Amino acid sequence: MLLKDKIAVITGGASGIGKATALKYAKEGAKVVVADFNEVAATETVDQIKGLGGEAVAFKVDASKYAEVESLLDFTVQTYGMINVMFNNAGIGATNLINEFDEEIYQKIIAVNQHGVAYGIACASKKMIELGVKGVIINNASVYGYLANKGAIAYNASKGAVIMMTKTSALDLAPHGIRVVGVAPGFVRTPITDALKEKGMEKQFSHYQMRKEFIETADIAGMVCLLAMEEANVVNGSTVMLDDGLASFKAHTD
Repeated sequence: MLLKDKIAVITGGASGIGKATALKYAKEGAKVVVADFNEVAATETVDQIKGLGGEAVAFKVDASKYAEVESLLDFTVQTYGMINVMFNNAGIGATNLINEFDEEIYQKIIAVNQHGVAYGIACASKKMIELGVKGVIINNASVYGYLANKGAIAYNASKGAVIMMTKTSALDLAPHGIRVVGVAPGFVRTPITDALKEKGMEKQFSHYQMRKEFIETADIAGMVCLLAMEEANVVNGSTVMLDDGLASFKAHTD
C-alpha cells in the first residue's frame, strides 16, 4: 500500500475529484478525513470507504471560513493524533461576464477557491509543524489558472492564485520539511461538467492530445496519490498539469 497508515484530510471530499481521491487514498492504506459542506454526501463517501475495508470519518466544513478549517484540523489530530497529507480540493465555479459583474458570485468563488486553499495550507502546516511532521500539502488549481476562458474572471483568478500560493508556501514551509505542490486538471468528468457536454464540448475536446473525452476523476486521484508519496519528494512548489496537453499545445481555448 502506497500510503499505509498516513492520515489524510481532503476538502470537497464528498464528490468529484475529492471523492475519487478519498477512495484512492483509502485503498492505498491511508486513514481519510472526508471534509465537505455537504455532510450527508461526505458520510456516504465514508460509508463507501468502510464498505471496501478502508478507514475514514466525515467532517462538515465550509472551506471559506478560517475557524471551520482550523476546527477540521483540530478534529483530525484529536481523532487520529496526526496529519500527513492535506488535499485542498474544495472549489466552486459559476459563469459571470465582467461586463455583467455580480459581486456576490465573485466573492463566493474567491472565498472558497482562493481563501479556502490559503486557510487549508495555513492550518495544516501549523499542525504539521506542531507535531514535527514532514508532511505534504496538495492544492487543486486548474488549467484555467493558466488559460483564459470567457465569463470566468473569478474562477480563473482564484485558480491562478492557488498556483502562486503553492509556490510561496513551498518556500515558507521548506525549512520545516513540508512540501507544497499543486495539480492543474483539465476538463474532468464530474456532475457539473457532465451537464456541459450537452451544450457541445467537441471543440474543447479537440484540444486534448490523447483523448477526445472528459478526463476521469480516478486519473486525477492517481496523481494526487503519487504526489503524497515519499518517492515524489523532489516535487515541491510546482503545479503539475493534468490536462492531457491542453495548455502545452494551445495558446488559448474557445
